[in-house]
Amino acid sequence: MSQYDIDINTLTFEQLKKVRAYLKKMIEVGGSDLHLKANSAIRARIDGDLVQFSGGMLSKDDAMTFAKELLRGRFSEFVENKEIDLVYPFDDNNRFRVNMFFQVDGVSAVFRVIPIQIPSFDDLHLPEVLRSFTKLERGLVLVTGITGSGKSTTLATMINEINLTKKKHIITIEDPVEFVHKDKGCIINQRSVGQDTLSFKNALRAALREDPDIILVGEMRDVETINLALHAADTGHLVFSTLHTIDAKETINRIIAQFPTEEQPRVRLSLASVVSGIVSQRLIKTVDKKRRAAMEILVKTPRIEKLIMENRDYELSDAIAEGREHYKSQTFDQSILDLYNQGIISEENALSNATSAADLKLKMSGLNASKSSTTSTGDVKVEEDEDVFDLK
Repeated sequence: MSQYDIDINTLTFEQLKKVRAYLKKMIEVGGSDLHLKANSAIRARIDGDLVQFSGGMLSKDDAMTFAKELLRGRFSEFVENKEIDLVYPFDDNNRFRVNMFFQVDGVSAVFRVIPIQIPSFDDLHLPEVLRSFTKLERGLVLVTGITGSGKSTTLATMINEINLTKKKHIITIEDPVEFVHKDKGCIINQRSVGQDTLSFKNALRAALREDPDIILVGEMRDVETINLALHAADTGHLVFSTLHTIDAKETINRIIAQFPTEEQPRVRLSLASVVSGIVSQRLIKTVDKKRRAAMEILVKTPRIEKLIMENRDYELSDAIAEGREHYKSQTFDQSILDLYNQGIISEENALSNATSAADLKLKMSGLNASKSSTTSTGDVKVEEDEDVFDLK
């Protein structure tokens, strides 16, 4: 028997019990992610920073044993693919998205908190323009940002808003399913890649034959998925999706760059036609130990469509800024300035997260600055940091 074969009867689940204790502690202190790594201490992300949770090291053997205890029948899949995604139900009120992977020292895993309750627009202080995206009948709405910036939470809130206010058929394709939606006004079918479908592209291709009104694609990862998403939006569906891009300009460029050079003009025209909005977000530490998302929001206008069609992406930021009054669009720096003017974030954090710190500094000093209405989003409550939580 190799180290990768499992006899469940021989497992004591002691390592899983220890990890559950760390997960419980992280929930209590308001952390967002628990990091386990072979030959290292256990750490948690609290208020955006990684802090040490354990005084001792997680050995390579204990990390491997933990993987067997958590995955059980899926352990062989993990060994074959060298990484695996899953959702771990901790209790009735807490679930975690888990990514487990091999690295040079052995096994590592990251547990991300998935709130059971889907936040409302008011809970997250979402701008009203995002509510307008939920009222669209067709088009493509993208939510972008780095990992951990709150994309999934924003999308879940928008889908929940549709569920509360419309009577539609919604299909979500996710890897894995995070927020679970119950049928209210809408019927919602949620499919998890690997469990309910083989891939995003397979599920999206099938979705077009399943009478959907709205399709959520967890991530546009490849050319075929992007093509299918553009086609779905072009044929009368409302499509939501995410990308790991930092702003609207990079989002447009990333999508188009996925395609061969000879196809890029066609894709650019298609994207200009169907994109209805791009929401990019960055989580920023607040003065009261929370985090708030600053948002760049592109709203499609005739000018925006023309800029995309004519490959003038470098002008998008100016167009977004100038469209604020009439279209409720906003740049990152406009959003960050709002947060600063409202006393929500410090000057230091405002400048460190700005697209142009020099320009923002001038505006914060009173040059060309005006107090703006609240347009920023997303609270994550965090308590006082502790350096070490040793549960041994």
